[in-house]
Amino acid sequence: MYEFTIQNMTCGHCAGAVEKAIKAADPDARAKIDLATRTAKVETRLDPAAIAAAIESAGYPSSLTSL
Repeated sequence: MYEFTIQNMTCGHCAGAVEKAIKAADPDARAKIDLATRTAKVETRLDPAAIAAAIESAGYPSSLTSL
């Protein structure tokens, strides 16, 4: 499981957009988006860089905070 800090995620719509981007990159991924802490915990088979790129392509800069 990977945890990402998501910048600019300020509302429920933003959280939905982040989750949609993760699912577009890996339809089998499990994502738990926490708006209060601006984090996303993602269980995926993809490299975390691919998930980060998908989140960023949706307009939300992110950084990997834990593996």
